[in-house]
Amino acid sequence: MPWFAGIPRTELNWFPTIDHDRCVKCGMCMNCGKKVYDWTQEGPKVARPMDCLVGCSTCANLCLGKCISFPSIEEVREAYKQHGVWAKVKQELKKEGKIQ
Repeated sequence: MPWFAGIPRTELNWFPTIDHDRCVKCGMCMNCGKKVYDWTQEGPKVARPMDCLVGCSTCANLCLGKCISFPSIEEVREAYKQHGVWAKVKQELKKEGKIQ
């Protein structure tokens, strides 16, 4: 599925940042399905930011210390708008028979 429809992932500013002063080292972020984080002596580290699923913020929503943040989703929406991503994704979904 071409969710980025030709936009290089590196051009989409979407990945977590950690405020280590607020981190309580609960480890919840380590449940990331894309394995974005590594655990260090200081706590979590964003080791693979470009592996983060664009639009996902589950780790921030579940973080006990509320130390994880993301850029504004409006940046991503603007990139999608500029590159016509919604129309391209819809076209692909129709081709795959997932929508009519």
